[in-house]
Amino acid sequence: MNKPGNLPQQLEYMLRQAVALQHNGAIVEAEELYREILELKPRHFDALAWLGELALQTGRPQEGCDLLKKALAVNAKQAPVHSNLAYALNALQRYTEGLASADRALALQANFPDALNNRGNALAGLNRPLDALAAFDRAIASMPQAAPFWNNRACLLRDMGRAGDALADLDHALALRPDYAAAWSNRGNVLADMNRPQEAEHSYRRALELAPAFVDAWNNLGLAQTDLDQHAQALSSYERALALDPESVETRWNQSLCLLRMGRFEAGWRQYESRWERTRIKAARRGFAQPLWLGDFPLDGKTILLDAEQGLGDTLQFCRYAALVSKLGAKVVLEVPSSLMRLMTTLGGVGQLVEAGQPLPTFDCHCPLLSLPLAFRTDEASIPAFTPYLFANAEAARAWRERIGTQAGRRLKVGLVWAGENRSHVAELRRIDERRSIALERFAPIFEVSDVCFFSLQKGAAASQLGDSALSGRVVDYTEDLHDFADTAALVANLDLVISVDTSTAHLAGALGKPVWILNRFDTCWRWLLERSDTPWYPGARLFRQPALGDWDSVMRATREALGAAAGRGE
Repeated sequence: MNKPGNLPQQLEYMLRQAVALQHNGAIVEAEELYREILELKPRHFDALAWLGELALQTGRPQEGCDLLKKALAVNAKQAPVHSNLAYALNALQRYTEGLASADRALALQANFPDALNNRGNALAGLNRPLDALAAFDRAIASMPQAAPFWNNRACLLRDMGRAGDALADLDHALALRPDYAAAWSNRGNVLADMNRPQEAEHSYRRALELAPAFVDAWNNLGLAQTDLDQHAQALSSYERALALDPESVETRWNQSLCLLRMGRFEAGWRQYESRWERTRIKAARRGFAQPLWLGDFPLDGKTILLDAEQGLGDTLQFCRYAALVSKLGAKVVLEVPSSLMRLMTTLGGVGQLVEAGQPLPTFDCHCPLLSLPLAFRTDEASIPAFTPYLFANAEAARAWRERIGTQAGRRLKVGLVWAGENRSHVAELRRIDERRSIALERFAPIFEVSDVCFFSLQKGAAASQLGDSALSGRVVDYTEDLHDFADTAALVANLDLVISVDTSTAHLAGALGKPVWILNRFDTCWRWLLERSDTPWYPGARLFRQPALGDWDSVMRATREALGAAAGRGE
């Protein structure tokens, strides 16, 4: 069949052919035809709109965005094109623009299901979960058989901490479309949140049967394997993901944690730098004009800024490197949060302390604290494990000695921390916090040990558990008088032992050279390595590890036995 002779007929014929090819999966051939049309008529609305959709279909959101904008410049009255543009902008994490495009589509076509769905995704990206949920509900009401709407609603519910509802939505999506690989992968994410790693692994594997090149599913499978204590297999899954997409930031990040957890420090520290490319972290990256120092040029005579980039515990652990940097001939400027300022005046090697948020002095180069192990090529043997490297104020410590001595008498003085900070706004951090924290009631076996006086070191929302607990009579609580870490250090200096979940207080005790027992979740933080009860970071620390995910009862039994022995020896 010959193409029609005049140009409009010819273009119409070519467009019909291209659309048919696209619908039949002949993507390359369809794209060639669309581009031929646009060579003949660069402002051909339908070719621009269809090619834009094809670009989105093949994972090219920026190209799709550009094409759809060109189409709208020709005809701005087409709701589906505005909706597709919203999809593209959401994929580019330009959520404010995505919301505006979805709203333009809805202004042209009320209750347009795809536009409602894209509106929901934009609102979720803007951290407006209740508005997003309303948009997804409207989309589903308009088209209840659309599996992607249920999938997207489930992702939102997961972010809202509603794992059970999210799982139900994903099961509904998969009942509608059993071959929906993304829904299988998201189902695995929810099951992982629910501490059901074996089921999560099954869901990820089902996703990969359907889509063997699904990078996120390989990455998520690695996380499930970590939860199952299958670290070598997890590394293999990460390698599969990176073979498919070497630029997958989340995979490189998870690979770094796995390598460090396994004690493979050289590769682990190198990959740990990928944190700066993570969406959640890169906004906090400092845009200094001065060069980053990673051990690659001399520091003698230079001023270097070391900045506390992450949490309080990380700062307490890695500030120890300041002394090593100083020994290279540098003047060290250390920037830390206000709650650490007074304590850090006791840290050796620091030429100047700066409170975070205050103006910085002149400096020649900089290094974030958690890049210092890479700069010093740290392996297990060379970890700077000298303790104490932080110290309590002598006068404040004397005041606490008198105060708690009256309470404790000759009993063993033990400080307790049962929960970490609640960071519920980020699903990844929420899962860590839920796994590392313990309800105070679970400490009941420990309170059975005689000749022990317990002191609360718990701050934050979880401190309220003490007032609501039948165990409150067993714990002395002076935490209202602890306003910063220097105050806490002065109290801890007078204790015989700190028993803590994996929080900043555990690091404080370790840095002060105090005996500390760390109650450690099964999916351990990388810094505690694997299958050991000690840690090269703190000689005075002892780890009590969960033998299985969520098994705190075993940890408490082991801790009770050890505490009974310590109290019996009068330590």
